[in-house]
Order: sequence, then structure tokens, then C-alpha cells
Amino acid sequence: MKFARREFLHLAGAAATTPILSHSALALDYPTRPVRLIVPFAPAGPTDVFARVLAQKLSERLGKQFYVENIPGAGGNIGTGRAAQAAPDGYSLLVVGVTYAINPSLFEKVPYDPYKSFEPIIDAVTNTLVLTVNPSVPAQTVSELVALVRANPGKYSYASTGTGTVAHLAGELFRLSLGLDLVHVPFNGAGPAITSTLAGHTPISFTGATPVVPHALQGTLRALAVTSEARLPVLPDVPTMAEAGYPDIQGENWTVLLTPTGTSTEIIAFLNREIINVLTTPDIRERLTALGYEPVAASTPHDSATLIRTEMSKWGKVIRDAGIKAE
Repeated sequence: MKFARREFLHLAGAAATTPILSHSALALDYPTRPVRLIVPFAPAGPTDVFARVLAQKLSERLGKQFYVENIPGAGGNIGTGRAAQAAPDGYSLLVVGVTYAINPSLFEKVPYDPYKSFEPIIDAVTNTLVLTVNPSVPAQTVSELVALVRANPGKYSYASTGTGTVAHLAGELFRLSLGLDLVHVPFNGAGPAITSTLAGHTPISFTGATPVVPHALQGTLRALAVTSEARLPVLPDVPTMAEAGYPDIQGENWTVLLTPTGTSTEIIAFLNREIINVLTTPDIRERLTALGYEPVAASTPHDSATLIRTEMSKWGKVIRDAGIKAE
């Protein structure tokens, strides 16, 4: 399933760079106190890294502190449930990844309604997945890897960032669609998954681009393909799955900002504009791109709602077809 790629808004005007309160902010009288960005995962992951970059820039622009609060646990459910109970006043925002759309199909019960608990603000960035192998694996392309796994059923395993994560589901989509006898080994985050692949314990991995990029550039991991529609600028020689001959294997760890339902449309519109201004600032765009993110600065709240619904349907089917259960 493909999604239309929204292009960057290359804005170079003063609205995108001036770190002062805008007239709309003064009219709204918002923010008047610190704003909390709830990240329902541990520090240092792709969602957390992006949230901290965004919080710093919003603090500079708006003159009030935006800060990250990590509330990890249960695949993101604990922090998301806590955010759903926050006052709908614009001072508690949720920064969440694709697990928001995955968890309702993965868990028997989640502490939020994905359609009713929150109002979308913006689909801010995507962080593509990368299919990598240990350099000892005798496969230079995806098709060579597929042939190798087929010739050695049950011998090869792939690491992911955990059961039910988008990395796991992309791996299952790869396995199911090609009929491969490939063993899944879940880890508690990208760091342990990559460490295992570096050591050759799990010679194949599906992980987010941010932690993979340094290893791919150094050659300590061989990147075979990315699961996005376009190549990653920081890894220009790595093809997409479609270019490698597997167009149906796509998936990205997008990051959406949400606010509890009931927040005023004025605050939502204001935050959407300010985040777009941040994402189109040249230094921030360059910084995020170097970290493996793709800013999606043209996103509206409606775009974000559509993305969530589409992804819930897509990954829900993979979960059902693979018989995946939350651990």
C-alpha cells in the first residue's frame, strides 16, 4: 500500500525563522506557561529525539518552555493513556509514533480510543525503516537475501525493536508476502536489536533509520533497502524496497502530535502553523535529515487523521495474518 509523499514547504520568509511571539499567539494568549510534550517511550528513541529537537525550537520561538516528559511502558500505552486523561487546554501534548495505530489491534484493550481520545495537530516527520544485514551475510541485494533465506529455511533470523512494533510488522510483511521461513527475534528497542545484528547473532534486522545510519555509513552494517517511497537523503545509494523489486513492502515510523479531544481549534491551528515554521527552518530541516528523519511540513490535522485511519487498517491486517499477540 502506497501513500502519497507530501513535499516540503521550502519557506524562507521571516515567519519561518523569527524567534518571537506571533500576533496569533498574542491574540490567543497562548502559551502562558510551560507546555508538556508527553513521549510514551524511553529516552533516546526516534520519537524522543524528534520531540526534544521540536521542544527546544518551540521554546525559542514562543518564549515559553516546551519540555519532554517520558512515560514509557506497555508499548506506549501507559503514556498515551496518561495523555488521554490530561486537560484539553493545549498544555499537554502527545508525541507518538505508529504504535498509536498498531496497539488497538495488538492488545486486547488499550487505555485510549484512537478515534475519540485525541485531536490530531500534525503528522510531523517520518523515519523510514532500513533492512540491514551483518557484513558476513553473503547477500548484496534484497533479491540475493531472499534467495539465501529460501535456500536455508529456518536458518536465518531477523531482529526488531520489539513485538508489535512497526519494525516487527514490516519484517512480518516481508516474511509473509514472500513466503519465507525467517525467525523473528524481538528486542527491547533499536539499540539492542542493532547490537545483536552487529555481533551476527541475528544477522538480519529491520530497524528505524536514525540509529542505523552511522553503522551503514561506516560499513559495520550493510543496508540493503529502505521501506519508504523515496530514498533516504543521508543514504542515497540504498534503494527503496520498490526499486529492489518488492513494492508491497513499505512502512514508516511516522511521528504525530496529538492533543486531548476538546482542545480549541484555534490552539490546534496555531500549533500546526508553528510546528510547520519549525520544520521549514533550514537548520532544523538539515539537522533532522542528517538524523534520518523526513519532515512532512505540509501536513494538516485532517491529513494526520487520515494517516492514522489508513495505518490502523494496514497494520491490523498484518497482525491478524501473522497471528501476532502482545507479550
